Amino acid sequence: MAKKYDFTKGSIGKSLFYFSGPILLANLLQTSYQFVDSLWVGNLLGANALGAVAISGSIIFVVLSLIIGLNNAALTILSQQQGKQNEEGLKRYLNAFVVLMTSVALLLGVSGYIFAEVLLTMLGTPEAMAADAAAYLRINFMGILLLFGYNFISTVLRSIGDSKTPLYFVTVAVLLNTVLDPLFIHVFDWGINGAGYATVISQGVSFLIGFFYILKKDLAPFTIPSLPKWKEIKLILHIGIPSSLQMAVISAGAAAIIGVVAVHGEAVVSGYSAAQRLDSLLMLPAHALSIAISSMAGQNIGAQNWGRVREVAKFGVIYNFLIMLFIGIIVAIFAEYGVRLFIQDEASVQFGTIYLQIVALCYPFLGINFILNGVVRAAGAMYPILILNIISFWILRYPLAALFSCLFGEIGIAIGVGASFILSSAVAILYYRFGKWREKKLFADA
Repeated sequence: MAKKYDFTKGSIGKSLFYFSGPILLANLLQTSYQFVDSLWVGNLLGANALGAVAISGSIIFVVLSLIIGLNNAALTILSQQQGKQNEEGLKRYLNAFVVLMTSVALLLGVSGYIFAEVLLTMLGTPEAMAADAAAYLRINFMGILLLFGYNFISTVLRSIGDSKTPLYFVTVAVLLNTVLDPLFIHVFDWGINGAGYATVISQGVSFLIGFFYILKKDLAPFTIPSLPKWKEIKLILHIGIPSSLQMAVISAGAAAIIGVVAVHGEAVVSGYSAAQRLDSLLMLPAHALSIAISSMAGQNIGAQNWGRVREVAKFGVIYNFLIMLFIGIIVAIFAEYGVRLFIQDEASVQFGTIYLQIVALCYPFLGINFILNGVVRAAGAMYPILILNIISFWILRYPLAALFSCLFGEIGIAIGVGASFILSSAVAILYYRFGKWREKKLFADA
């Protein structure tokens, strides 16, 4: 059985190191999952099919935002119940999440299947891609319950201190998808439908294996679903809704910055896109640390052990700064080679390289946001985190990128984005230090 950590005692530094490692590996595998999917579709079915998957993926991302929001709520509530050593509370809230997520998944699945074409029309899907995009989207909506379950299992285990077991389940999904994609697309000649079925089946098998493994090993107190109390549903929505809105703010902010980039021409857009692919991969360590920090802080907040919460935050910031500074230096040195993995046009490579060299050295500051927001999120203060994200993207990152690009040309985009990382980390530090997030009480007996 994988090791579970009680974060209310023992070495914080050691626990953070061993707990965050499997989360990072799981994130890397999840990223490779999407990469392999695109690789098979693009090479076996062509550019139109890849475009259809991308357009459908933008709608699926909205659903994922809701899933991430509910999972953030689960991580907060369940880790605090674990820290309180409240087995009955853990059992009740697990039941509430299962009932709520199943209901939401079924509603989204039916609605998405019926209105798939309408949603794609609203996005202005090209006619040549419309049929493929609708077929792929419908298959994904048919399997939406499995997607919910696939993500929820990992969140439950991490909340109670087990990050290694979810890694096994993600590995199963990635390996299965790698095999099923070419089998369904090419050998069975199912086309883009094959890609959809491969995704759904891979996630479904991983979810079912994970669920029955948890039941067999008694890793979490799942019970036969029953109607939850309204106060339990109300608390989940109170935390889950603003957490989901955070994803909307982030995705909208990213789209707005693309608008700034597009003003400077195709070469800059291509270079920026290549840099962003590397950027999202290189930020995975900070993201993994953030999830680990939320679990660790949540357990200690549940135990009302505020001294350890401060220590968790301190270790998280130090780990993040050292790791992201190392990554930033490596990226700054080898940026051109990384960009050339995606594009060869010299003007695009030049911009992508300079952009990465400037932004990479600001990675440690963006990582501070991840860490401190993870601690605040563990307390259940989701609305302040939503406001911090609005400040980060809409008051700092987008305006600064637009302003400096007007002053210094395309290089100003990197300067503005890098400056926003530093300033938003200062805002996060100020809120962590002086904000009222410690006063947040999730449970009546707190």
